[in-house]
Amino acid sequence: MPAITPGYLYTFFAIIAVSGILLVSFMNYANALRFSSEVGKLKDLMDSIAAKATELISLTKATNATTEAYIQTPATIGDRQYWLMLRNDSSKVWLEGGLGNTPREGAGVRVYLPSMALAYGCYVSGYGAVLLKCSANHEVGIPEVRLSGSSLNGR
Repeated sequence: MPAITPGYLYTFFAIIAVSGILLVSFMNYANALRFSSEVGKLKDLMDSIAAKATELISLTKATNATTEAYIQTPATIGDRQYWLMLRNDSSKVWLEGGLGNTPREGAGVRVYLPSMALAYGCYVSGYGAVLLKCSANHEVGIPEVRLSGSSLNGR
């Protein structure tokens, strides 16, 4: 029986090592594409919620009435949960969102609203809708908009 020369064994192990490196590289590339797609879907969702919040703020300013809107959202984006936070400072209002189930300020994507308002609230994805409620705040003199979750199935 002929002996296997060490050159063949070294070649075999080199092929296994290169194959492993290529496999890990392709898996990382696929994960990067998936993450990019998930962030794009989150950004689209945030744009629609920010547009609705701007509409409610404008309507409240014009009519001095309380307005609210329910926006149906997906339970997950891809296979990941997401979160949304509505915040403001003295000059801007923004909607912040990120992937995961723990909201962290400054850790996500921001969409700025063109209207000034007192803004607050948080939503973590699940089964239910986003509730935007806007009312006139006479103490501050600007509208107040709140973001929260509203379960459609009674939970």
